[in-house]
Amino acid sequence: MTQGFIAPGFEHVFDVFDAALADELGAGFAAVRDGEVVVDLWGGWANRDKTRAWASDTIVPVYSATKGVSALTMAMLADQGLIDYEAPLASLWPAFGAHGKDKVTIAQTLAHQAGVPGFINEIDPQLWLDPPACAAAIAALEPMWPPGSTSGYHPLTWGYIIAEIAQRVAERSLGTILREDICAPLQIDFQIGTPESEHARCAEMKKPSRGGDFGEITPPRRAAFFTRWAAPARGSTQWRKIELPAANGHGTALGLARLYEAYATEGEIAGKRLLSHEGYAALTKRRWIGEDLVLPFTIDWRTGVQGNSVGFFGPNPEACGQPGMGGSVGFGDPVARVSAGYVMNQQTHHIAGDPRSLKLIAALYACL
Repeated sequence: MTQGFIAPGFEHVFDVFDAALADELGAGFAAVRDGEVVVDLWGGWANRDKTRAWASDTIVPVYSATKGVSALTMAMLADQGLIDYEAPLASLWPAFGAHGKDKVTIAQTLAHQAGVPGFINEIDPQLWLDPPACAAAIAALEPMWPPGSTSGYHPLTWGYIIAEIAQRVAERSLGTILREDICAPLQIDFQIGTPESEHARCAEMKKPSRGGDFGEITPPRRAAFFTRWAAPARGSTQWRKIELPAANGHGTALGLARLYEAYATEGEIAGKRLLSHEGYAALTKRRWIGEDLVLPFTIDWRTGVQGNSVGFFGPNPEACGQPGMGGSVGFGDPVARVSAGYVMNQQTHHIAGDPRSLKLIAALYACL
């Protein structure tokens, strides 16, 4: 049963969400326009046994949709003068310059150009659950292509790299900055590094029946996704608690929509300015567009978030967003001045552009 709020004129979104819920386990969808919540829906079940109903405060891991939130947090540090996007990453983190990575800039790294999408040689998967040690191991890697020459999606390593940057320049973790400077003051239900006290309201995830179609498994794709050690065991208490800024943000659909609101309003959330106009321009500046070496489609990389080159985030190319593994998505559109978040716990095999989110986004735009 669908619950929540729909503003007048957005009833079509309710109809689409409610109809789709019959084939879901549990899900939420929310949208914000010009700072006002126009959609906040949820329904279904928060666990696989269908004994716990999805509630207004059910939170769910959004996987890589976390990246756009982390990129916003990094943009705030850049806006404060703590980060120079054009500086070599090694100027802040000398160890990262190993094996010819000394010239790759922070902006290029945020745009997945550093050449270290994963570990091609075997590691203990527990390393992912020790962020300082994992960051050091990533810094020591030899790049799989000349850094800065092209892009190849860094599904997990990206987060360890930017976490190290944030800690070095701000002397606070990225998750702490997000909590203290954005989410707590604005009462946004989203966190990177979810305390154990919140785990009882996390939805259980149901994995897809098959994997996505990546085409030929090249070395960069293998390192990123196709080894036994490519990722930690997701869903554990430790995994939820530690900060993985690429992949383990937890929140509600409304929390995700609120954070991506900054992309729809040139740096504001709920009327509070988080970025200067120059800071927003730097965040959304195109850093690379072309065929990605890991993901099987063209990527329009901005400064840590995707542009709308493939149309996953509505009809306007100016929109920016990020899909997450299994179907979640967050985006903001500065033309329509609308942002949205879709979360669910029944994952599908679609690498990006999950049909469920595309139908909801189309319904949202039909109401604008």
